[in-house]
Amino acid sequence: MPDTAPAALYHLTIAEAARFIAARKLSPVELTRAFLARIEAVDPQLNAYLLVAAEQALDQARRAESDIMAGNHRGPLHGIPYALKDIYCTAGIRTTGHSRSAQDFVPTEDADTVARLNAAGAVLLGKLATHEFAHGGPSFDLPWPPARNPWDRDRFTGGSSSGSGAAVAAGLAMGALGSDTGGSIRNPAALCGLVGLKPTYGLISRRGIWTNSFSFDHAGPMTWTVEDCALMLQSLAGHDPLDPASASRPVPDYLAALTGDIRGLRIGLLRHQFEVEVPVPPVVRQAMEAALDVLRGLGAEVEEVRIRPAQDYADVKIIGAESELYAVHEAALRAHPGLFGDDFLGRSLAAVLIRAEDYVNSQRERRAMVAEVKPLWARYDALITAGPGPAPLLDTWRTIQFWQKASLTTPFNVLGGPALAQCIGFSAEGLPLSMQVIGRPFADATVLRIADAYERATPWRGRRPALDQATSSSTALPPMPEPTPAEIPAAERDGIALVARRAGLTLDERQFELLCAAAPYVEAMAGRLRTPRGFAGDPSNVFRFTGYRGI
Repeated sequence: MPDTAPAALYHLTIAEAARFIAARKLSPVELTRAFLARIEAVDPQLNAYLLVAAEQALDQARRAESDIMAGNHRGPLHGIPYALKDIYCTAGIRTTGHSRSAQDFVPTEDADTVARLNAAGAVLLGKLATHEFAHGGPSFDLPWPPARNPWDRDRFTGGSSSGSGAAVAAGLAMGALGSDTGGSIRNPAALCGLVGLKPTYGLISRRGIWTNSFSFDHAGPMTWTVEDCALMLQSLAGHDPLDPASASRPVPDYLAALTGDIRGLRIGLLRHQFEVEVPVPPVVRQAMEAALDVLRGLGAEVEEVRIRPAQDYADVKIIGAESELYAVHEAALRAHPGLFGDDFLGRSLAAVLIRAEDYVNSQRERRAMVAEVKPLWARYDALITAGPGPAPLLDTWRTIQFWQKASLTTPFNVLGGPALAQCIGFSAEGLPLSMQVIGRPFADATVLRIADAYERATPWRGRRPALDQATSSSTALPPMPEPTPAEIPAAERDGIALVARRAGLTLDERQFELLCAAAPYVEAMAGRLRTPRGFAGDPSNVFRFTGYRGI
């Protein structure tokens, strides 16, 4: 390790900065000031932050420095600046969900995750852009603009943890927290060229985070390196008795898992996903082949395997998750639908067309899917597939694409185990490419081990986005796209209108067209789940008592 920290403090990794701080070669105050200056200079080009908590950050940094100088060093996150997707509740600090409907909401308590990072001595820089309530986007009709991709500011960051992806890639935070319901950590990690981990469901508490879906939400870290991801996970993982889904099991030493040695590990390659079901561009296929060669060269055994088609997982996740999302926001959607953006409405309103049996069918099918992959976990240490990318242009997004296309990331929310996205190269235009490493439930350490070994063997962490702090660039938004016309019979439109009225919704013409556009896709997904079933086969979210000793 060099004797002094480099001039560009905002390009240190968490691990590097932690070693300098522990050795008293770097001041947490100096480090925090460097990030605040970087945010001021660069963020107007990216819109990663919704709120910068500069004074609080400096206060936390001063306390961290004082504690460390007094010999009370709490660990590797002590004095490390990070930021939060703006769905994480922060006591006394506005938490908006990037929505007009909550733009004045100030929580009185921290999320469990925020409390854990506070206890570790981390320094909160501020709150980051997200797609509205971690769901719809990119949106061009909200109080704040969408975040932009640091590799090309005309391109999409991926979502919904959009500001988290942009901030870490651009050196505006050393790490960030995102959330992942169908890919919302891994999508921006992939498109912004960083590491994003969707941990095992229940490993990190969801308490104090705006709910997208009770059944599918995962909280997790987004960092520049796998080592940094492990460091953040170490502080974030652990049982929370106030989160009904929180897992009560020992937390392993994630850093110790990063041995660089993956000899003899068996990896199943889900080639059918990215070549047939959700086909990726040739440049991603080429990068995947090169990444597989690296893994084989490191001693891993790779062979092709199959799981269900991606569309099957999309049916289960979307029918289940949209029902739960609508339940969270139903009162506000009935009272003030105009407070929400088009993209959020174009997804969430369609839940009124989902029947009760459709929701239960999705949960029953999910349990069957989880059971189906158990034999794979007996044979393989991990699975691997491509990640999303390269990043598309912002102005190409249309809400209807959410309904039309299955996803490379969603299957692993349904299965619930860990899934990590990382950079595996760049396109000719300089845009990041990615792969996913997937593990059995609670094998997060193995996923990190494989990703870390790959990262050490490749040069991609040496390349950062070129952002000139003196550059003045346009942040003009693309025009708002019109709702996709729904080619459905008049009688069916009348039926949809009746369902909406019975649900207590008062929609204007544009909002009704958003609902109609989604209707055929909802019916198709629900229809595929309406298969004959016996009386056995519990749904995946069966009630259980929590908070009672001995139960």
